[in-house]
Amino acid sequence: MTAPHVVTATTAPPVALPARSGWKSLSESMTSETPEIADRDDLTVIIAPGAAGGALAMFVPAIATIAIEGTNLGIDPDTARPWRPADRYRYAPTWGALTHECAHAAHTRWEPRPDTDPEIARAADLLEESRIEAAQVRRRPADRHWLRASTRELVFADTPGGELAVAQIAPTRYAAAHAAALMLARIDAGVLEVAECARAAAAIEDVLGRDILRQLRTLWRIAHRLSDTNTTGMLELGRRWVDLVDPAPHTTPQPGSPLGEAIVGTLGDIAKSVADQTPPPDPAQEAEDAARKEADAAQRADRAAKRVFGKRSVGRATRAPRDGERSAARVLARALNTASQRDRTTVKTTSALPPGRLRMRGVMARDAQRAAGAIPTAEPFTRTTRKPVPVPPLRVGIACDVSGSMREYTADVASAAWIIAAAAELASMPAQTATLTFGREVIPVTYPDTAPKKVTEFEARDNYEAIDVAVAALDGALGLSRPEHTRLLVIISDGFFRPQPSVAAQHRIDRLRASGCAVLWLSPDEHCAPMKGVTEHVLADPTLTAATIARAAVAAVRSA
Repeated sequence: MTAPHVVTATTAPPVALPARSGWKSLSESMTSETPEIADRDDLTVIIAPGAAGGALAMFVPAIATIAIEGTNLGIDPDTARPWRPADRYRYAPTWGALTHECAHAAHTRWEPRPDTDPEIARAADLLEESRIEAAQVRRRPADRHWLRASTRELVFADTPGGELAVAQIAPTRYAAAHAAALMLARIDAGVLEVAECARAAAAIEDVLGRDILRQLRTLWRIAHRLSDTNTTGMLELGRRWVDLVDPAPHTTPQPGSPLGEAIVGTLGDIAKSVADQTPPPDPAQEAEDAARKEADAAQRADRAAKRVFGKRSVGRATRAPRDGERSAARVLARALNTASQRDRTTVKTTSALPPGRLRMRGVMARDAQRAAGAIPTAEPFTRTTRKPVPVPPLRVGIACDVSGSMREYTADVASAAWIIAAAAELASMPAQTATLTFGREVIPVTYPDTAPKKVTEFEARDNYEAIDVAVAALDGALGLSRPEHTRLLVIISDGFFRPQPSVAAQHRIDRLRASGCAVLWLSPDEHCAPMKGVTEHVLADPTLTAATIARAAVAAVRSA
């Protein structure tokens, strides 16, 4: 005999809100989650010790209430956060019981007639257990995990005497059919797997025989296809079930029963399989973690920028820019201005009054509205306006490796840094640039919001490359990770770094690329090792450094 999950108002035990604040708060939190699960917004959930009158859980349609036994929660109710999907895995069987009762609330819409034979009604209720889960999984496939998680507790609760009685169940036809309806029917419902129920299926077939089991399976598969309100169909299936299965016999427990041991072992396997399943990521938690990581990365970048660009005097030699460099800066500024120009967007608007072009259709509609005594709403005048499309500000950061292998590129990088910074000052579009060198130390060459009057020269003789600090400093100084900017990071290096700064720099570059920042890597030759995900360009001729960076900056503006 199955324990009732759906009870009438007259047979339901008293259900009252729990007094302890933790249970009351948890009840309210679970209640707020039921509209999505049950597809109805009138349910109330009460979870507390003794709330279900000794049952695992129950649904009382007359008062639209789900009662759940709180002693099975397994955690302190004060710590439960059911609105967080990831938190539900800490008490998966209880959440599965709630899901099962929500399935009853959504799909158990039939009720036996008062004159129905009790045995037939009980058989129909037994078939209803897998029918509502099949309907729930069709409607909400993700609920399958929670229904699986509660299977063990539900089967034990649906068998008088619980787990101990199941382990010692006598191998009668009634007991085997009962177990088949609670376990094997859930395979056809799409909740359990054939392989994990193999032991119980074999033991049940030994008791019932293959032919009877096949006929019973036909009944529950028909039930899975019935509508939620088909009372006649469910009672007919209950009648046919009673015809196939003997009435409940008065038997004594049988320790070591092969049927009982197979059922208990199978339920244990199912519970282990559910526990071993890796929970899916919680979108809310992922978003919080991502936001926290982004905030931490931004803070580290800001600190690096303050340390690096706070250095205003480093004792480097400077020289006046050459005529060719001045000319290149003006050419690049014009190119940036041209690239930043956009076609104006056309916007058409209507109005009841001029200015605009008069449309006769609108005039006629307005006259018709007046003639009908209605308030005129037609707008007969149309006007076309063209608005310029704003261009995001340009941010260009340049980082040059000053280890010994980059010696022949220092002069060209210094020249390129001045040209880019001067062009940003001359261009009409808002632009900022910054250049630094990285070796054992990270030292600025040009600064944001500053147009250098002279070209800063430097040497390459270090044997260590702090590229991770360089990338972070440029990000913090220029906002390279902020999507509201058009951003370009240029790294000039052979890519041969120590493991620690290399790994840290790769993480920072990945973060910049994920935010939409373009990363250009200029390699001295074809035997270099650039970071993953960057756009590499081999500079066979050092004099092409400035032109290559300029083309990349213009391309970034055009694609913004």
